[in-house]
Amino acid sequence: MSKVYKSFVEAVSDIEDGNTLIVGGFGLSGIPEKSIEALREQGTKELTVVSNNCGVDDGGLGILLANKQIKKMISSYVGENKIFEQQYLSGELEVELTPQGTLAERIRAGGAGIPGFYTATGVGTPIAEGKETKDFNGKTYLLEEGIVGDFALVKAWKADTLGNLVYRKTARNFNPLAAMAGKITIAEVEEIVEAGELDPNEIHTPGIYVQRVLQGTNYEKRIERLTVAKA
Repeated sequence: MSKVYKSFVEAVSDIEDGNTLIVGGFGLSGIPEKSIEALREQGTKELTVVSNNCGVDDGGLGILLANKQIKKMISSYVGENKIFEQQYLSGELEVELTPQGTLAERIRAGGAGIPGFYTATGVGTPIAEGKETKDFNGKTYLLEEGIVGDFALVKAWKADTLGNLVYRKTARNFNPLAAMAGKITIAEVEEIVEAGELDPNEIHTPGIYVQRVLQGTNYEKRIERLTVAKA
């Protein structure tokens, strides 16, 4: 019953051209960097990637952009990546910009088996273009669709051999939602323990949502943008 894989190369080997990936993380916090690196080496292309943002030029999902492996991004923030900007303006990259709360709920809904939901966010803006609307109690709402990925890539702090996950502090961010919404979820962690060693009260993602677990090493844990006050 163990879900532990020894190789990131093996874990991502069946991700195919044109697949949809849901990727956890927020900025550079809690990103599944080893899985992303393995995917870059594999060279899989034409990917649709659902993630809060796209890393930076030389880190996170940005390395897949630089390698021209991403066809479409569904995200809520794009401000830290010059390659993203260049590819979008040149028409190489399709972008579906989604309000952050809406993106989180679309992923959560997909993981919960909910095909769609109505939200007031985005009404009267370009976000609403081409989307169905409906009035409830005199207020207009947009229909947004849940998102399910062919694969989800997530980063946790600790796992057991059955795939139960524990996240640490802000690295929790989008990871629990992403883990639920992938048909196959690949979780990379810093420590793997035997089944039964995790306190059930501390588990954030139950192993039923996780198909593959790998232990990574030498995580860089970069700061996306460091701002300090003058002395």
